[in-house]
Order: sequence, then structure tokens, then C-alpha cells
Amino acid sequence: MNTGSIHVDETLARYSDLLFGTAITIYVLAMVLFLAALAGARSRKLAAASQLVTAGGASVTVDDRAPGRVGRAPRRSLGERLGNMAYPVVIVGLIAHVASIVLRGMATDRAPWGNMYEFISLTCAACVVAGLVVLRKPEHRPLLSFVLLPVALLMFIGGRWLYTQAAPVVPALKSYWLAIHVSIISISSGVLLVSGVASLLYLAKMRWGRPESEDTAAVGGGFVAGVRRVVDRIPSADTLDRLAYKCVVFGFPLFGLGVICGAIWAESAWGRFWGWDPKETVSFIAWVIYAAYLHARATAGWRSHAAAWINVAGFVALLFNLFIINLVVSGLHSYAGL
Repeated sequence: MNTGSIHVDETLARYSDLLFGTAITIYVLAMVLFLAALAGARSRKLAAASQLVTAGGASVTVDDRAPGRVGRAPRRSLGERLGNMAYPVVIVGLIAHVASIVLRGMATDRAPWGNMYEFISLTCAACVVAGLVVLRKPEHRPLLSFVLLPVALLMFIGGRWLYTQAAPVVPALKSYWLAIHVSIISISSGVLLVSGVASLLYLAKMRWGRPESEDTAAVGGGFVAGVRRVVDRIPSADTLDRLAYKCVVFGFPLFGLGVICGAIWAESAWGRFWGWDPKETVSFIAWVIYAAYLHARATAGWRSHAAAWINVAGFVALLFNLFIINLVVSGLHSYAGL
């Protein structure tokens, strides 16, 4: 197919679409495996009840019924085994996802983030990479299920309702700034989305988490009890707060750099650095929110609970900027093949 003077390789484009759908399927599978690992995780009280004795550098269990006899190590539960499988499954999904983005670029001979569908794909890939890095420790890996959930939803929405056929970009986007500005914004947005998920889990932990001394068997039934059982299995609130903070420390300056690059591109394309376009305005608001979050983390009395709510506000601003501004509000950023 020819569009103007630029050839689009339809075969590569079809392979790209196929790999995109494959990545969604693999992410959902990995999410289910992580949730199974989370559901099968043992409570801290049960883990502490298993007394361990270290002998010769190895941890062994003691059998009280036969003093001096070393018992067998407890067998891993099905949930733990599934959780160990899930991490490499996510990596396989990420490989398919990145291959989809690369083939899309090869099919159109341009940077593969020239429309809303491609932008969401790149942002989700960055989100998965950030999740794999930040949550790489085995005890943190089940939290990837909460990262993969919004990723799978965003990719499904992008593929179902925002899909755009592989084609050259509109003339206004034919600039090297497309590869620079949009890629930086996508990567930083993906990292900040992970931070938002961590802060939401932190607030859930603070709201429904139970003290370690409380009897886990006396929770009772009902929806709230079920939520508490799930929350009890995720890492501590301090751990979640640190994960959220680390993501913002990395993503915030990158997001600011992306905004600056966008302003330079705007001056080149439209003759002004800043015009208070809806996209520019909400991006600036999001930047201010994340700056306020970092300030709150360094301020006594705001360091934990209040700062987490500010981070969630930034998370909402990012999603609002991604969907409402691009799809509903009319502006200079609404032309990109939506």
C-alpha cells in the first residue's frame, strides 16, 4: 500500500498487530499467575512459626517430636511455584510487546509512536519495564499483578477503540522531535504509572492492613475481610512508600525533560514555546503535582499518608491527560490519528 510517496509494509504491520495481541494475552496470563502466588502466600505469623536452625550455613527445620533429627524443608505451595513462573512469563510478554513496536516502526519507516494507539503501546511497555526493574526482588514480584492490570486494560482499549492502521504520520509530526519528545514522555509516564500503583497499594495497606500481632484467623468473612486478607499478603507500607518514591525520583526529571523538549518543538512548529494548549496545561499541572509530592516527602508531617495522596493525584492527572485531553478536548495535540 502506498500513502503519498512513502511505502508501508503491510506484512510487517500485520505481524506487529499479532504480536501486540500476543503481548496482551501473555500479560493477562502472568497477572493470573502472580495473583495465584499472592493468594497462596503464607501469612507472616505462619512463616514465623516455622522455627529454623542454621547449621553449616544451611537453614534446616527442627522436628520437635524427634529431638536432634532434622526434618524436611517445607514444600513450596502451588501459589509460590506459579509466582516463580510468572516473572519470566512477563519478560516473554515484554519481548513480544517490544517486537510489536519495532515492527510497527519498520513497517512505516518512522518512529512508531505517531498516534494514540502507538503512544499507549510505548507507554505500557515502559510501565512493564519499570515494574520488572523496581519489583525484581522475589518478595516484591507478586505486586506486578497490580501493574499488569492497568497495562492490560490500557492496551485492550488502545487495540479495540484507538487502533490506527499503519501509515505515515501527518505532516505536522514529520520532525526528529517526534522521536525525542514523545519517547521521553512515554517512558516517564510509564514509570510514574508504576509509582501511582505503589501509592494506591500503600493507602490500601494503611487503610485495611492489620498489625502483625493480630490473629489472622479471627478476620471473619465479608468483602472487607477478603480485602484485608489480600492486603495482608502485600509488602509493608514502608516498602510500598519507598518503591513509589524511587519511581518518582526517576520519572519526574524525565517528565520535565519531555515537557521542555515539547516546548522547543512547539517553537519550531508553531512559533511559540508555550500556548496553554489543553495538553500543555494538564502536563504542567501534572508536573507541579509531582514536584509537590517530592516536596511533601521531604517535609515532616507530610512524608507518608499525605504525600501518597498527592502522588495518586499525579497518577489521575496522567490518566486524564492521556485519555480525556486527547479524546474529548479539542486542541493542537488532538490531530495525531485518533
